[in-house]
Amino acid sequence: MSSQRVETSQLQDEFPDPETADNVVYNPTFDELRVFAKHDETTTEYGSPSYISEQKSRSADQTKNLVDDEFTDEDWASIESALDGVGDYEFVCLDRMVGRHPETSYVCRLFVPKEFSRIALSWAKLLEPAQGEPDFQTLQLPDWDTQDGQRRRIRILPDEGLTFVLGSDYTGEAKKSFLRLYMYRAKQQGGLGIHAGSKRVRIEGEDGIEEVGQAFLGLSATGKSTLTGHGCWLDDPEGAEMLQDDVCALLPDGQVTGSEGNGLYIKTDGLDREEQPALYDAATDESAVFENVSVFEDGTVDFDDTELTTNGRAVILRECLDSAAEDIDLDEVDQIFFITRNPTMPAIARLSPKQAAVAFMLGESIQTSAGDPDAAGESIRVVGTNPFIIGPEGEEGNRFYDLIDDNDVETYVINTGYVGSPDADIGVEDSVNILVGAARGDIEWNHDERLGLELPESVPGVDVEEFYPPNQFDDYESELEAMREDRREYLAQFETLADDIVDAVY
Repeated sequence: MSSQRVETSQLQDEFPDPETADNVVYNPTFDELRVFAKHDETTTEYGSPSYISEQKSRSADQTKNLVDDEFTDEDWASIESALDGVGDYEFVCLDRMVGRHPETSYVCRLFVPKEFSRIALSWAKLLEPAQGEPDFQTLQLPDWDTQDGQRRRIRILPDEGLTFVLGSDYTGEAKKSFLRLYMYRAKQQGGLGIHAGSKRVRIEGEDGIEEVGQAFLGLSATGKSTLTGHGCWLDDPEGAEMLQDDVCALLPDGQVTGSEGNGLYIKTDGLDREEQPALYDAATDESAVFENVSVFEDGTVDFDDTELTTNGRAVILRECLDSAAEDIDLDEVDQIFFITRNPTMPAIARLSPKQAAVAFMLGESIQTSAGDPDAAGESIRVVGTNPFIIGPEGEEGNRFYDLIDDNDVETYVINTGYVGSPDADIGVEDSVNILVGAARGDIEWNHDERLGLELPESVPGVDVEEFYPPNQFDDYESELEAMREDRREYLAQFETLADDIVDAVY
């Protein structure tokens, strides 16, 4: 068997034609999908469906793409076998649009066996209907690894726009199969795909209402959705609107275009009405879809119960989120925040463009259940806080630096965890006050020689002294120097990363 038995361009033609195939239900309604998935459903107290998947998170270790990885003979055989066997299934197939902007919008087509219609129901609620031939196609066969001799694998052919999810029934695999390719195409166009949320903050200035565009780069479950979707407790005519929650494209002219136009795929663990009122209200609407959330036989939902998994999810509709704007594209980004949970970092620091490129490359945080439940709580580094990069990671850092420098974007690192110990916990109110202070320009910055960063002299509503790292460590200088040396060694592995970025380690 050769390592590539067919031309990859021919694989697109081997997908079923949903308009003519006898075994495909094409573009069913939400109600029809819910009927198809009835055998898996528990109905919540809100009237919404709840489902349990076998896989509770993405299968990162079983994922390869043809740009960065070599496919084995077994990989190619699995892809061909999956396509050869599509006639053995009854499918649901849906077409949806990723993005709205003319330069970053793509028709996406998902095939899922009808018995797993719950996956299609959740995924379809995230995106808007589409027409035309698909730019991207995904074939998801959740029961693949139950067949003799087969094991779970996710294989991506980026240039062909094809993804094969073989052996996982996790909705996140369907979602990211398209967003991964969306980000790849953005980079090919001179921009950069970013794992980020975006919002528009309206602030009253000397000349009337001013709009400040903010974007938040962060790993799943570090507070990205919370900060992006928060209304910031601003009173009209001031306010804040969420444009995008998860994946965006940073374009050469400074625009940040969104990907998901209809819904959000949020973490539900610990979802609290007081701290996250907008997300809570949307999640408890009948239109939501729960995945791996604790729901009792009588339909009662317990967001604090993580016995099933610490990666409970809900698909919520934008129309149910008070803070969601009608549009998903940001005309201009003014401020970018890197979300971290590194306990040695302050609550907020302002970065130079090269330091921002360092922060991008470090992608420092704490592992969450969305990435690897077994390692939750451990320190982690993910370039761009983006586990879905295709291509050399060093080039991503160089591109990020060029884009923010060319567009004069202010950049910050914001800690949503704690400083030193849980006693110095940074709450949602602290983080929101920081965002508002940054948007207003109310923060006075001073260069701190010990940290090598610009830190706030004060932030309205925040005790910055409590979150000053040297106050929380017995020997912070030693801690910081060890971390800097470790950061330098880490960045040295990226051969294509510019030297002057490596030299900017803080």
